[in-house]
Amino acid sequence: MKLIFDINGGDNREEIIKGALDASNEFNTDIILVGEKNYAEEILSRLDYNENKIQIIDAPDNIENNEDPAFAIRKKKNSSIVVALNLLKENKDCAFISAGSTGALLAGGLFIVGRIKGIKRGVLPVLLPGVNSKTMLIDSGANMDTDPELLMQFAELGKIFLESHYQINDPKIGLLNVGSEEGKGNNLAKETYKLLKESKLNFYGNIEARDITDNECDLVICDGFDGNILLKSIEGIVGFLVNIIFSEVEKSKFDDDLKLKLINMIKLQLKNLDSEEVGGTILLGIDGNIIKAHGSSNSLAIKNAAKYALDVGKNDVINKIKLRIGDE
Repeated sequence: MKLIFDINGGDNREEIIKGALDASNEFNTDIILVGEKNYAEEILSRLDYNENKIQIIDAPDNIENNEDPAFAIRKKKNSSIVVALNLLKENKDCAFISAGSTGALLAGGLFIVGRIKGIKRGVLPVLLPGVNSKTMLIDSGANMDTDPELLMQFAELGKIFLESHYQINDPKIGLLNVGSEEGKGNNLAKETYKLLKESKLNFYGNIEARDITDNECDLVICDGFDGNILLKSIEGIVGFLVNIIFSEVEKSKFDDDLKLKLINMIKLQLKNLDSEEVGGTILLGIDGNIIKAHGSSNSLAIKNAAKYALDVGKNDVINKIKLRIGDE
């Protein structure tokens, strides 16, 4: 699978290029760098790489996070996201990796690449760490406003993704809510609960945010507004606790060897919330492999996003969704 990289998006353009080269070398794959050509050539002139495995496509413009996504997609035809998405549309056997505007990726994915037939919206799944395993959250920020039918489809997409990519058979699905009892929540939650309960999905019921890490569910469904708040709250709390723990460890009378072991143990448990380790996540529901990386991604994060993209392609996730979405 050939990998396409948006080198204009994100906070660290040089790191994106370095990560793309690392991916090309480690995974033996051809890459296409889409962005400001002169800048790319300047960075590449200082690095060792195989010229036969790299192509540069000039796209001088960039879509910023503060721009209206749909408007920018229509007006900025020479932006790296638009050029790359058009390339992906013509070459579905490729994957596109971007640390740029999430809104532009979603809008461009819908308008340029197109949705999988039968899918209404693209969604962003994210894995959350738990006591015994991982739990997937959908949606983590792509759709701020939804309805019960959309949330039902998020559940169907998540089920297929978990089964095809993570080999989790008949995943247990929960609905994020303020209480676990049936009848809790706002109108959206109540109506969605009814649809999920009447479906053929393995519906667990309502689940509160504090219980997600207990791994009672394999998949938790919510709109992108609540999902993004939940995700960032977890990241913030974890970051706060880690800083406190590291500070106390450093101030303790433990010997240096024990301190190092404790710090490494904590870091290992938090890998799933580390953007460098996670790399990126697929924009699920779009008829093409679009991987969203964190805006502040460094070269390691970009390389790991590339690995994730290759794994998604190897597991043929897009075609499996196409085959099954009408049957769910």
